[in-house]
Amino acid sequence: MVAKEKRTVIGWDIGGAHLKMARTDNGQITHARTLKAPMWLGLDQVRDALDQFRPLFQGNPIHVFTMTGELSDGFPSRDAGVRHILDFIKAEFGGDDLQVYGGRAGFVDLSEAYDLGPDIASANWHATAALSASIKGEGLFVDMGSTTTDILAFQNGRLCNNGYSDAERLLTGELVYTGFTRSALIGIAERVPVRATMTPLMNEYFANTADLGRILGTLDEADDQYPAADRRAKSRHGSIGRIARMVGRDGTDLSEGEWIDVARWFSEHQLRMIHDGAFRVCGNAALSPGAPVVGAGIGRPQIMQLAKRLERPYVDFGMLVPAASDEIRDQASKAAPAAAVALLWSKS
Repeated sequence: MVAKEKRTVIGWDIGGAHLKMARTDNGQITHARTLKAPMWLGLDQVRDALDQFRPLFQGNPIHVFTMTGELSDGFPSRDAGVRHILDFIKAEFGGDDLQVYGGRAGFVDLSEAYDLGPDIASANWHATAALSASIKGEGLFVDMGSTTTDILAFQNGRLCNNGYSDAERLLTGELVYTGFTRSALIGIAERVPVRATMTPLMNEYFANTADLGRILGTLDEADDQYPAADRRAKSRHGSIGRIARMVGRDGTDLSEGEWIDVARWFSEHQLRMIHDGAFRVCGNAALSPGAPVVGAGIGRPQIMQLAKRLERPYVDFGMLVPAASDEIRDQASKAAPAAAVALLWSKS
């Protein structure tokens, strides 16, 4: 029998907005990528993204899956979403060498997965945090994606999570519903200082967090795969115009420096939201002072700032995993759940 670490393993994270893939060969990540796949428009969108990965399927790989897409409003319930996605996996990948990550239930065959909806639903955070725990022993794992931030403590190589479902983790601070590109600014604050006056925001999707990163220079444009809120230019000028609309203004009403300050305030306010969750999680787990923050996802610029606030060392998830190059390490960190399930399966 061929040892698991000698097999080609492809990890998948089927999300509501993106499809993430990571391929491992001989236990090393050789490819990792994230593609736009708006689940709410139908599974055909995921199929179109999947087709771009098919050339990597050579060599009879094992496919390992995790998901968050069951939350899409294209499904009537989370359990129905899990079942539809499992049906999709079966139709697209066949029935052999398919494993589904069930979080606390471990890896299960596709046929078993249908009865484990509560374990499988949105368990991608469990995979990345569990892998980090197995490597670092103690720390705080933080994954900031396009719309959400996961915060998990781990000690003695094991997770210390107090919640498991999304509903539970929202209550414990382990899930903060804010992200680096797709979050509406109205979800971050109700008022923002404009020329020293706290100004109410318009309750509209006029701008998102990608606009903040674009203005502040922290955004990798490749990570913003969706149209701007107004479907206009993805430029600093365009982003300033969108943020200005949030307070009933045009971009020309203030200087560029003043709009940069507004963007900086929004970013700071978002960081406080994440810090509040992280502070609770660290306190509940009683992490030692030297335990690091392990950062993953496209929002690592914010996570680095979080580590400074917590006065903890920062470790990039990409540096923890075996990879063929620094570029692949970076992509693997952005597609961390896909990389994690592939590596966890190889080690199991």
